[in-house]
Amino acid sequence: MATHEVDLSIIGAGPAGLYAAYYAGFRGLKVALLDSLPEPGGQVAALYPEKLIFDVAGFPAVKGQELIERCVEQAAPYDPVYILNQRAEDLEPHDDGSFTIRTHRGTEVHTKAVVITGGIGTFTPRPLPDAEEFEGRGLVYFVRELETMRDQDVLIVGGGDSACDWALNLEGIAKSITLIHRRDRFRAHEDSVEKLYASSVRVMTFTEVSRILGEDGVERVEVFDNRSDERETLTISKVVAALGFKSDLGPLKSWDVEIDGRHILVDTTMQTNIPGVFAAGDITEYEGKVRLISVGFGEAATAVNNAAVHIDPEARVFPGHSSG
Repeated sequence: MATHEVDLSIIGAGPAGLYAAYYAGFRGLKVALLDSLPEPGGQVAALYPEKLIFDVAGFPAVKGQELIERCVEQAAPYDPVYILNQRAEDLEPHDDGSFTIRTHRGTEVHTKAVVITGGIGTFTPRPLPDAEEFEGRGLVYFVRELETMRDQDVLIVGGGDSACDWALNLEGIAKSITLIHRRDRFRAHEDSVEKLYASSVRVMTFTEVSRILGEDGVERVEVFDNRSDERETLTISKVVAALGFKSDLGPLKSWDVEIDGRHILVDTTMQTNIPGVFAAGDITEYEGKVRLISVGFGEAATAVNNAAVHIDPEARVFPGHSSG
């Protein structure tokens, strides 16, 4: 059983967690980063490595995997301890204000403070009904590499940001792209929807999948108009079911942190109701919350600087600028 002694433990190695690791190193803190996934990057690296992200300051557009690589590089000089492929199970508080974190693999981390940056917790894609037999045989729930769609006839199912982003990013790569959505109103950003309708993508609203057909994999998809039941069979070789994800906070729900729905409540210092336990990124909730990666970076810095004072009450919340 491995044991680690650190100043700060960060639960979740997504963008906010990686930036928190950098900032904690800048503050002179020894850091452990825990994540249930086998690689750093969280949801961005696992689900959207090829997706372009537009709302990070300084990057007009950056692919998810590149952003993660930059965040890892930024934290690297401070040698954070990565504890990957391990789910944080237990949080045991001690009388001196410190904590012990235990993972499902038996690793123990003794830490003076905690920052939870677990995004949406563990996540699984919402399945396309009655299509399980085609999973891995032409049906996917996210696109790890755009080149896997080269010269394919692609059907994208969904009306959110991911569906629109995949459709736009695959232009010029896929042979043809059709996007269907069960309504005529999209959950995606208005700008993305405008670009979608201006693109070469065939957009079919009020349309759903009836069934997928094929012997060795996806060959055709029968779709229907959910108003008239009119049906059409499309020649398709790849289906991207961008139907969203089900998330679960898992063991965090037993940690006595105050939770509203699927989010952890924090104050203006990003501290939870437990002294010494902070949170940042999409997992947090407070009045006026905006769930953007760029906001998560700011919350991570706020959480770490206030955690530094929790660890050493003589420290200052604001350490000065890092511009040198």
